[in-house]
Amino acid sequence: MNRGVALPASTASRRRRRWPKVVGTLLVLVLLLVAGVACYGWWQLSGSLPQLDGHRRVAGLGARTTITRDALGTATVEGANRRDVAFALGFVHGQERYFQMDLQRRVAAGELSELVGAGAIDRDLDVRRHRLRSVAQAALAQLPEDQRSMLDAYRDGVNAGLAALRVPPFEYLLLRQKPTPWRSEDSLLSTAAMYLDLNANGENEREMALAQLQATFPRVVVSFLTAPDGRWESPMQGVASPPAYMPESTDLDLRHADAGITPAPAASVSPEAGKPGSNSFAVSGKLTGSGAAIVAGDMHLGLRTPDIWFRARLRYPDASAPGGMRDLNGVTLPGTPALVAGSNGQVGWAFTNSYGDWADWVRVPNEKVTHYDEVIHVQGAADRHLDVAQTRFGPILARDADGAPLALSWIGQLPRAYNMALMKLEQAPNVDAALAIAPLAGIPPQNALFGDTRGHVAWTIVGNSIPVRSDYNALLPSDWSMPGSGWAGFLAPGDYPRITGRDRLWTANNRVVAGRDLAVLGDGGHDVGARAQQIADDLEARASFAPGDMLSIQLDDRAVFLTRWQQLLQATLKRSNDEGLSQLRVLTERWSARADVGNVDYRLVRAFRDNVRAAVLAPFVERVARRFPGFAWPHDISTEAAVWAMVQQQPPNLLDPRYADWNDLLRAAAQKVVDDLGSQPGGLAARTWGEANTAAIVHPLSRALPPFLARLIDMPREPLPGDRDMPRVQAPAFGASERFGIMPGHEGISYLQMPGGQSDHPLSPFHGSGHRDWVEGRATPLLPGQTAHTLELDP
Repeated sequence: MNRGVALPASTASRRRRRWPKVVGTLLVLVLLLVAGVACYGWWQLSGSLPQLDGHRRVAGLGARTTITRDALGTATVEGANRRDVAFALGFVHGQERYFQMDLQRRVAAGELSELVGAGAIDRDLDVRRHRLRSVAQAALAQLPEDQRSMLDAYRDGVNAGLAALRVPPFEYLLLRQKPTPWRSEDSLLSTAAMYLDLNANGENEREMALAQLQATFPRVVVSFLTAPDGRWESPMQGVASPPAYMPESTDLDLRHADAGITPAPAASVSPEAGKPGSNSFAVSGKLTGSGAAIVAGDMHLGLRTPDIWFRARLRYPDASAPGGMRDLNGVTLPGTPALVAGSNGQVGWAFTNSYGDWADWVRVPNEKVTHYDEVIHVQGAADRHLDVAQTRFGPILARDADGAPLALSWIGQLPRAYNMALMKLEQAPNVDAALAIAPLAGIPPQNALFGDTRGHVAWTIVGNSIPVRSDYNALLPSDWSMPGSGWAGFLAPGDYPRITGRDRLWTANNRVVAGRDLAVLGDGGHDVGARAQQIADDLEARASFAPGDMLSIQLDDRAVFLTRWQQLLQATLKRSNDEGLSQLRVLTERWSARADVGNVDYRLVRAFRDNVRAAVLAPFVERVARRFPGFAWPHDISTEAAVWAMVQQQPPNLLDPRYADWNDLLRAAAQKVVDDLGSQPGGLAARTWGEANTAAIVHPLSRALPPFLARLIDMPREPLPGDRDMPRVQAPAFGASERFGIMPGHEGISYLQMPGGQSDHPLSPFHGSGHRDWVEGRATPLLPGQTAHTLELDP
């Protein structure tokens, strides 16, 4: 057998000594390779950081413009005129927020798939039906020259800022894409994105659901189920709504209506979810030490990293401003050059979604139709084609209960609904001037509160496209083919509703007005009103105010709305001898009446109400769904009045046949709380509100990253106080996108909080800046702090 050649002992020894050196060398090479990759990654990532200091020459400026930043990243832009300031603000937005802006315009135009791939195709198909890029192009073409020039200057600034980055924003590296330039029309698409967000994606589901309800039940039943709740309404004009008529057995008897029909499984009724809303309130100078008014606002929107808003201070010479210098402070929307909300030094303003009726379904069985082939480009896949059938009233998007085609007439599809007249508020010297500007602004109609240095406060609607309706029922699909029927133009500025001469004003997406003004605005899904009532009560509880007092109202997480439900739960449990419910009774007996992170009672009572609501509505939803498959109760039709009336009066004819009586339904709702929450680790006693309400404020791309990388760009996942139906509105990814309390002329003692920070860049010193103040409710100063960075732009 061949056993090989034996090596001399000295040779074998040398080889054994050489192996550690080889391994060591390889290890060093690996470490150098890893370090090289890390350095390259850092170099690439840091290349998309904005320039904060120094000088830069850019084409398009008229004169030197200075951009300074404080420790929070608040950008102070100071220039020779508003046009130069718009350019420089665009430069900052382009460097800090271009990916956000790109998503915004693409969402509105139905072009998201071109950037992120087929996962966004359904969203694009839904939105492209409105052809909003064509709308934005038409709107841009008809803008006054001064507004067009402002958008062009902002566009040039955005593209200059983007081009000045050594590397495109890091999101494009992750997507392996390149950003495309900003266009002037894209700023109007940014406004279109707000139309979609604030007007339920332009789908008008509420009106369709009402039509399906009307086709299923007698009118008296539908009126009862959808009635406003006078107990919670808190209008500033008029009185609360009266109780709705309770349907009798001759109107509807659920116990016998389905005789001979096999009962369907219990319908799934989704819990109520947060909808784009907001709080705003104001007090006159009679209630402040300075004599100036105070305006507070917190706009409730989806939360993300970075925040939708960008903190800014804009300064330029203006002979009409105090001291000859216009000084704007507040929040801007990356994608537009305007100060959206804040103060101009003389007037402060805040907005909330008005929930008026801004869309109608129009029956168009015999209308002329024009077809558009909308091409949707999809990254990594073939193009998709969408046939849009357009009528003179709008695109055909649905069918009526009898199968007739329906076109959607929605103000968001009108070029007239887009302009930059909101920027005129920046020069308003007082409340009266602001009221005159409000009807001219091409934005989604909003409740607007104004307050000025002279102490005056006022409310109106801002937005230039309030339809004047003629000869049809605005709550149901209608035929507009008859002369004189349909939208007969738009409300004239002099006819806009206004409220003045008051010392306390408030809006929280509730019904604000009554009578003729309500008829003009319509009801597009007003909030139940509990939030507004709590704010109004908080305002009445004080005789004098400083800006910080407004923050305490914004942070009010008292559970006033749920208190009667806690009492109902306790009454239900005391009637029951079920030992399995005893722990639920003990845990909810002492009522903390707050949506605090550590409270168990709040979460259990809230779950009980959700279960009762679902059980009460289930038989109604089932009957509609039998005729209209897929029907679901829309989130913008409140049922609090009807559900509470039924559980209190317990009408046998409106009880689901699955239950022996109303007490049986209530006990089952309580048992479901135990079954759903008690089976989780730790049982009922461990089910705190903070466990359910844990922050999920994330970057749009973080879900595609490994968790350890996602944590670098997301905000901390921590429990948050607050909930719907109270001033401190809070859900994991929904809530106050900012909070401010501004005393015009006294901005130095005013505040502005913002979640998510100024920058989404993980290497930026402004990533998450100010977020901790927002979480903990500390009043971040409105005015920028000490200058930390200075950048000068020269023409």
